[in-house]
Amino acid sequence: MNVNVEKMTAEISLMDNSLYVVKDGKITKIEAPQTGYGEYTAVWKDGKVLDVIKSERVRI
Repeated sequence: MNVNVEKMTAEISLMDNSLYVVKDGKITKIEAPQTGYGEYTAVWKDGKVLDVIKSERVRI
């Protein structure tokens, strides 16, 4: 991921299966679950992401 702090831009790969969260000018990459199955829930407070809750499912 290429980040240009001066322009406040980021270049990301569209080939990665990832989730990106931008908060206060900082970008956080959240990887896909290892098993390939799961769920992410974003918790917002005052218009900003406070937490990301990650649950993962194991297929048997």
